[in-house]
Amino acid sequence: MTGKGRVTIIGAGPGDPGLITLRGVQCIREAEVIVYDHLVGPEILRHAGEKARLIYAGKQGGKHTISQGEINEILVAEASKGAIVARLKGGDPFIFGRGGEEAEILREAGIPFEVVPGVTSAIAAPAYAGIPLTHRNHTASVAFVTGHEDPAKGKSNLDWPVLAGIGTLVVLMAIKNLAAVAEKLISHGKDAATPAALIRWGTTPDQETLIGTLGDIARKAEESGFAPPSILVVGGVVALRETLNWFETKPLFGRGIVITRPEAQAEGLTELLRAAGARVIPFPVIRIAPPESWEELDTALGRLEEYRWLIFTSANGVAFFFRRLREVGRDIRDLKGIRIAAIGPATASAVEARGIRVDLVPEEFISEGVVKAFAGEDLRGSRALLPRAREARDVIPEGLAKIGARCDCATTYRTIRSDRSAAELAPFFADGKVDAISFTSPSTVNNFLGIMGPDFRLPPKVRIACIGPVTAAAAKKAGLPVDILQERYTIPGLVDGLAAYFKKEMPG
Repeated sequence: MTGKGRVTIIGAGPGDPGLITLRGVQCIREAEVIVYDHLVGPEILRHAGEKARLIYAGKQGGKHTISQGEINEILVAEASKGAIVARLKGGDPFIFGRGGEEAEILREAGIPFEVVPGVTSAIAAPAYAGIPLTHRNHTASVAFVTGHEDPAKGKSNLDWPVLAGIGTLVVLMAIKNLAAVAEKLISHGKDAATPAALIRWGTTPDQETLIGTLGDIARKAEESGFAPPSILVVGGVVALRETLNWFETKPLFGRGIVITRPEAQAEGLTELLRAAGARVIPFPVIRIAPPESWEELDTALGRLEEYRWLIFTSANGVAFFFRRLREVGRDIRDLKGIRIAAIGPATASAVEARGIRVDLVPEEFISEGVVKAFAGEDLRGSRALLPRAREARDVIPEGLAKIGARCDCATTYRTIRSDRSAAELAPFFADGKVDAISFTSPSTVNNFLGIMGPDFRLPPKVRIACIGPVTAAAAKKAGLPVDILQERYTIPGLVDGLAAYFKKEMPG
């Protein structure tokens, strides 16, 4: 064994990717091998380094991909070879997570290890369901137990008479033995009328909450087909959900929104959608690449002093322009005397992040708006530079020509179809998990349909949301209905439009 190998046992949290700890993220990024469980979502795994090797060790419904013994062997073997190993477990590794057993094995093998606690579903799921586990007007005691003890023990370690007297009882993995748990508590003195709640997929957009009493919760669960992973909460605090339910009342709670824009640009939209309670389904249909030739832009950069205006119509154009400016040995000092126009606030922010003030942002965030904004300027005989995508409309150069200005268009980047496949979205459509598909440019529309193929038919209940009239026109031309077209052609405006639409459509 080298001195380098070690294992970090990490609690990934209950499902909401925002609930993993900063230390957990740091350890995932450093890991060379990641051994992860079924309840660890893909958003958590995105923190892994590009070269990290992922090993799935999950179990679902009691069915193991690999046994616990094999997991232990993998941890020891990988660390013994000198690898930095992350053992990634849902919730907290030491709360009914077998993390203690794995730590014991590592200690016996002489493997250095660290434990990073995680937010357990025992606390998080009730909180997201609007149920505080303690409350001064209800109870000052809470207990956490498992509803699925190790069958090899033969005899239960649970002290049912004591548990029946606890103010709030949280039972993890409760579904399989729900009726027996309820019967045990009632037979040892717990009032059958005590409020009870089952919470499934807590903290995620798929969260479901079933309310009843200790006496009828098992029957209700069977009638509704309530399934794992679920936890049971028993106690007077469950009644507080009626006023404290905050997560399931979010404007886009449970709505599945497909994001088609490039992954590198999707972060802002993803965060806003998640904050509104949506199920985010990343499906980037394009990627952004450099031009096949820098000739047009290099020629323009060689005569920057001739330009009065520099016009940006996307954050991509900004990024690639300044990248190339630096590569040819120039910098922002060479833009002295040039005024800057940006098509909208996001593009303007990308410019200003480089320490450059934007002089003009139109009221309407489309190319026609840029032309209209220049109407009051005396541009006769002047020259403008428009760094843009290879595939772009000529609205701006043609509009400026009409008012006496020359606009040089320089290909600065390309949009290329991604390698995603229709098969990736098929399960979401089949399970009714998609409520809307969002498009942020004509290229996202065209490449989405190209990926989905000529036989694609939009499911009846799936809505189309577009940023701006240009994207909407591309969708309509392609035969798609446009259900959501917000007044503000921005990412926040798109999210507001989705929320307003589904609020009117409720109940779903």
